[in-house]
Parts: sequence; structure tokens; C-alpha cells
Amino acid sequence: MDNTISLNVTDIPRELTLLLQIINGDQGVFEVYENDKIHEIDWNLFLDLAMHHRLFPIIYSNLKIINKKWVPEHVIKTLSQQYKQNTFHMLHLSAEMEKLSQLLLENQIQLLILKGPVLASDLYGDLSLRTCGDLDVIIPIQDLDKVDLLLSKRGYMKDDYIQTILGDWKWRHHHITYFHTQKQIKLEIHWRLNPGPGKEPDFHELWDRKRISSLTSYPVYYLGREDLFLFLVSHGARHGWSRLRWLIDIDKIIKQKVDWYHLGKLLKKYQYHDVGGQALILASQLLNSKLPEGSKLLISGMRPKRLAQEAVFYFEQMVNLHTSPVPDTVAIYHKGYLFSIMSLKQKVSFVISALYPYPLDAVTLPLPKHFHFLYFPLRPMLSIWRRLKKQAPRRRIS
Repeated sequence: MDNTISLNVTDIPRELTLLLQIINGDQGVFEVYENDKIHEIDWNLFLDLAMHHRLFPIIYSNLKIINKKWVPEHVIKTLSQQYKQNTFHMLHLSAEMEKLSQLLLENQIQLLILKGPVLASDLYGDLSLRTCGDLDVIIPIQDLDKVDLLLSKRGYMKDDYIQTILGDWKWRHHHITYFHTQKQIKLEIHWRLNPGPGKEPDFHELWDRKRISSLTSYPVYYLGREDLFLFLVSHGARHGWSRLRWLIDIDKIIKQKVDWYHLGKLLKKYQYHDVGGQALILASQLLNSKLPEGSKLLISGMRPKRLAQEAVFYFEQMVNLHTSPVPDTVAIYHKGYLFSIMSLKQKVSFVISALYPYPLDAVTLPLPKHFHFLYFPLRPMLSIWRRLKKQAPRRRIS
């Protein structure tokens, strides 16, 4: 651990600290807990945190190889059950991933797997050691309609949650979700790595740098190592690293043969240099990751450390950004955090994008489609109108 970039983590729950120590394999700490601190641990919270951060496979795997007499039996049993269920689930996803790749490639549609079983295989060397709730793939945007037809014929139902106006879905959103009720599989079809309006590699760049997985017999392609790092840090940072599983991914990838010179240029080009440094600092501090010499340029300056410290907020409590309603305190903090992690160019693009009409403008003032261009000059007034309407006091009922 680099003490020159130490973070303030004093408010992280002791149960999460213990989880991190088990992941790091700190045998000396295990003896301390066995002898002195066992009574301080809330084992229900320990389990909740292991599930929330998706750490239970690696926690169970590490506990199997150490003296775990100080861990209550019901905790080991719960972890074991979750570990087995996850292993079956990952095998299920792996089979579906191969079928999906074959389906699309045979129909002349290029696709790259973003996460899922290939990530577990590449970074962990074992499907059972990483969790994955769904399959994420990225395809060229022009093939979305063709993919929709292919998936619907095979039992996938599209979740039409995206509301759009004047084609803003192409850059404001980045994926559409499908669900197969019989197979119980959720599938996300991406056309961007992240929501816009930020700049990022286009699909053809990613395809040119692709790798082929050794996990399946039919060819399954996934991101090149440097592109994968960019995707993982941009995704993790956008979610505040609120699942520690994403940070373990970073720990695993920096142990591989990364071209740090090329990666540095890639991160600078797409404005992710400082969040790359944020990820490395967090991995160093929380997971004792040894940072390769070539990676040190990413953590230079004060901004990566400041962004890393801001992310500690998400470890001090169990923050779930995917389940509504998000508590007001978390929502307000996260909104400010998202703006904070943007580079100057990204902030300018974000502010400018706010001038582009939103679907809500059409709800506020419905206009015929051929007059939708009027939402550009009307947007500021419509936004002010909604705020005034929201703040207007209700009449008292006598």
C-alpha cells in the first residue's frame, strides 16, 4: 500500500473491513479476530455486505483454505449455498453467451461480450469466483433492429423503458434490456460503453482490438485488455464503486500484462485518465494492490486522490443505486459526485447537452411531431415552468 496516497476510511464498517482482510488473505488479522475481536462482528451485516458487494464467491473460496473456527457455522453454510448457486448460474450464462454469439455472428452481426463469464474466466481464471447478474454485449448501433427481430424469435422480451425525442436515445442512453422468462436470463444490448454525451471508442475500434475467449468452443469475442480497463473504470466510477466486485476486477486486471503506455494515451483521449487513477488508488488502499511502475502516471496529481476519497462514501454504507427509491441523501451526493468525476470537456458537453430537448418537454407541452424542433428554443421556459409548478404551494382544504 502506498502510504503517500492514504485515504480516510475510518467510517467504513468493521464488517466490510473484515471482508477486505479475508480477500487480501491477511492471516495475522485472522488470529486477532479469533482471539480478541470475534464479539465485535455483526455476522448478519457481514453476510449482507458480502451479498451486496457481490463478494461471497471469493470470500467463501478464501475461507475454505484458512482456519475459520471463529466464523459462525451459519455464515459458512450461507456462503457455501450462495457459492454453489452462483457457479450454476455462471455455467448457465456461459452456455447462453455462446448461443447468442453464434446466433448473431451467423447473421453477420459483430458483437463483443462486455462482462459476464468471459470476464470471470479472463480475470479470475475460474467461473465460480465472480458473480454476474446478466449478460452485457455491445454491437454496432445500425444492427439494433436486426438483433431485436432475432431475439424476439427466440423468446426474449424487450423492456421498452426508453423514452426519446428527436433521436436523443442514441447518445443519452447506451443499452436496451431484454429478458427471457423461461431461461430467466437478462440481456443488455449496448451500442455504447456508457451513457452520453461523453466521447468514447466506437464499435469498430473496439472490434479491431478484440480478443477471443478460450472459455467456449464457438468463437466468443470480448474487449482488448486496455479497452476492458477503460470500460471497467468508467463503469465503476459512474456507479461510485458501490459494488466492491468492480474494484476486485481492477485488482485482477493490473496483475496482467497491460500496455500502460497505450492505456494512458487511450484514457487521456477519452477523458478517463483521472478516474483510471481513482480506481488504482482505491485498489491500492482497499485491496493492497501492487501498482506496476507503468501505472504510476495515472495516480499523479491531486485529482485522482480526491476522486478516490469521494468514492469512500459508497463504502461507508450499503448504497444501491439500482433500486428505487434511492434515499435523498444518497441521490443528492451521487448527483454531485457524477459531475465531480467528469473532466472539464465532459462537463462542458454535459452542460450543452442539457439544452437538447428531453422527452419530459413533450409531456409538459405536447406538440405534433413535425413541430418538435420548437422544443429547442422552448426548453429553457419549459424547464422553468416545471420547477415553478413543483414548488407551488398546495391550497389548504378548509
